[in-house]
Amino acid sequence: MFDLQEFIAQCLAAVRSDPTHLGVRELVARAVSDPAAVLKGLGEPTKAELQTLHRSDELTVLNLVWGPRMSLPPHDHNMWAVIGIYTGREDNIFWRRLPSDARNRVEAAGAQALGAGDAVPLGRDIVHSVTNPIDRLTGALHVYGGDFFAAKRSEWDPETLAEGPLDVKNTIRRFEESNRLMAMR
Repeated sequence: MFDLQEFIAQCLAAVRSDPTHLGVRELVARAVSDPAAVLKGLGEPTKAELQTLHRSDELTVLNLVWGPRMSLPPHDHNMWAVIGIYTGREDNIFWRRLPSDARNRVEAAGAQALGAGDAVPLGRDIVHSVTNPIDRLTGALHVYGGDFFAAKRSEWDPETLAEGPLDVKNTIRRFEESNRLMAMR
């Protein structure tokens, strides 16, 4: 059985003993290795949402539910992250900054498809974009090595790939728009 409070306590203990992602990655991998237990513990996703499960200066735990075909443009976290998928699929494109570019643009540098049961770490400096490529909700545990909402972060324009400040309110609107589109189906 997936116990959310126990999972958070274990993640906090892991970060306190080693501030890197290593211990947390193991905990997330163990949790999502039984997707049915996570679904039972968190509940079946019913809408696209960014649900805060824990927030502190040292750790943020989110339940991210991507709407069908939903995507986020390239963005950074400025802290390590561990992503564990418990239902559906999440496709990531990894980007690298173009050296000596006046607009701080990025270019694609790789990709990774994640499915239920997968858990992967993202380094502090990773820039990635996310897409749910399927026609149903995708649920993922996202654990960050710091306060995800207080960090100064960037996102890149999906058309020009120019860097700008990340607007969390705009990100939330993307989830709301996804829900509006789902309701029209």
